Amino acid sequence: MVSTHPAGTCPHKDAIWGVSWTPDDRVLSVSADGTIKQWDSGSGQVTRAGPRHPLGLTSLSTSQDGRYALFNSVEGLTQMWDLQSGNIVGKFESYARPTSGQLEPSWSVSLHPKATTYASCGGSGNVLVHSTEPVTFGQHRATLSTGRARFGLCCAYSPDGSRLALALETGQIYIFDAQALEVTATYTSHAMSIRTLSWSPDSSLLLSGSEDKRLILHDVRVSPSGKPGSGAVASLTGHSSWILSTQISPDGRLALSGSADKTVKVWDLSARAAVSTVQDTGEVWSVSWRPNPSGANVSGAFVTGGEDGHLRWWRAGGAA
Repeated sequence: MVSTHPAGTCPHKDAIWGVSWTPDDRVLSVSADGTIKQWDSGSGQVTRAGPRHPLGLTSLSTSQDGRYALFNSVEGLTQMWDLQSGNIVGKFESYARPTSGQLEPSWSVSLHPKATTYASCGGSGNVLVHSTEPVTFGQHRATLSTGRARFGLCCAYSPDGSRLALALETGQIYIFDAQALEVTATYTSHAMSIRTLSWSPDSSLLLSGSEDKRLILHDVRVSPSGKPGSGAVASLTGHSSWILSTQISPDGRLALSGSADKTVKVWDLSARAAVSTVQDTGEVWSVSWRPNPSGANVSGAFVTGGEDGHLRWWRAGGAA
């Protein structure tokens, strides 16, 4: 495992809580220092920075074409950044709740792959769907209810936009049909809070990482009889502390996990085993694989961010 930019350039001044490697080969990062940055993946240089926020940024999500970045602050200010123009095209103060009670301060946000809507979760235990239209940005469109008033730590649209996943502080995962707005599956695979969710490229598998130190791979497909898929199909163990971030590779064969034990692991999903372990300098809060839209030989490349505010680019020699 080789780091191509071991210390990074122009690091954040606090922990990096989210990274995303976009299809046009840019990397985005959000930090507890209140900034979002765009990086050139070849030089490791910052090419653009978004507006600084006085509080930390907790969540980052990008559209499938890499044009839009959605990010959220710790108190619930959600913004959408057009990476072509460099303009903020949407801003919503979710903490300024109306008397109707339909909204709540957002903690985690997820942009629909085509940027047609975005989802958010927080203290209610539900997923809220919002408008991304410039005039009505943030306006409430739908509520996907779990019936449990538990904090939602993470929500994520599937790559095909057909499903939404929600992870609760109590260890449950809910899968919703994004069109019917109904729960299609509930998983209780974890014993503690779930910190991270990642979909497979074909939207059939969901990988979760928890404070119980485990990664669980779930099959969310529905059988011809209409019954939910087989649920948990693998449990991946090896970290010695909380799992904070995970992502399945673009080809669906590998997965990354970043942990509070200061390591990154590369997993072979077919073998159900870790094939590489990288020692970092602090807790690893965010990981992202390099996309491969053109078929170029870039498999195994990924970027990480964490406690020390530095981005690190890696290539996985022997892991792919």
